[in-house]
Amino acid sequence: MSQTATMSGAAPTTPSTSGTEPRGPRPKPFFTPKKIIIYTTLFFFSLYFLFPLYVMVVTSLKSMPEIRFGNIFALPAAPNFDAWVKAWTSACTGLTCNGLSPGFWNSVRITIPSTIVSIFIAAVNGYALVNWRFKGSEIFFSILIFGSFIPYQVMLYPLVIITREMGIFGSLQGVILIHTIFGMPILTLLFRNYFASLPQELFKAARVDGAGFWRIFFEIMLPMSLPIFVVALILQVTGIWNDFLFGVVFAGTQNLPMTVQLNNIVNSAQGTPEYNVNMAATVLTGLVPLIIYFVSGKLFVRGVAAGAVKG
Repeated sequence: MSQTATMSGAAPTTPSTSGTEPRGPRPKPFFTPKKIIIYTTLFFFSLYFLFPLYVMVVTSLKSMPEIRFGNIFALPAAPNFDAWVKAWTSACTGLTCNGLSPGFWNSVRITIPSTIVSIFIAAVNGYALVNWRFKGSEIFFSILIFGSFIPYQVMLYPLVIITREMGIFGSLQGVILIHTIFGMPILTLLFRNYFASLPQELFKAARVDGAGFWRIFFEIMLPMSLPIFVVALILQVTGIWNDFLFGVVFAGTQNLPMTVQLNNIVNSAQGTPEYNVNMAATVLTGLVPLIIYFVSGKLFVRGVAAGAVKG
């Protein structure tokens, strides 16, 4: 039969490959018009924010004659760190010329306890508001959130009176207390929303097994809350480290944080302005928040997304 079919001139049939053909939509090319617009926009926005940082760094590496007679955007002809050393050790920050180093350690002594205490209290508040609701908890939460939107300037004078009566005005303890109080409302909101997004079955199972308030908090909730703790850490460190108002009002002349000393360096009326020293001092002041954010940026994004979607 096969020989007859071949001799009669019939075309041989080929096996169908329809069963092996890929299914579904074709993959889209990487460079689509939409993606090109998005990435181009992001690129120009990143340049907009990075350009001042570039100017600060290159200016801090130049000498004063090169700054006066050169192009502000040009790279330094002979880079040196003399301005950085002076900004850290011997720049005048008012009546003293000890550089930014005393202000750095003051900022460290203010930031660390304020961050730890405010984050811990806010985490417990958020956990209790979600899993251990009490009578009037929603009213308490509303008042707490309302307090976070009151401008700081409105409360300055009452806080000065309160800290004076407590005997901590003009001390590190006063600044730490103020930062701790003002950091709790927004952090409580973040922790409450994050804990609300966790499976309630875990909490109920722990309650059935006899676990109490603190055991559930430390053994179940905290190990699952690393992203939101990173968010709280970045927010508090950035806010406290960059603060000027509370530092200049409540710290006293012996405990001025780094930002206040930076202002004193930049606005010093003694001699000719040294722009390279000013730029070096500015970069030094902003290094700590920048380093923390770059180290934990991915966890920050995850925590913000998890802590902002639940009501």
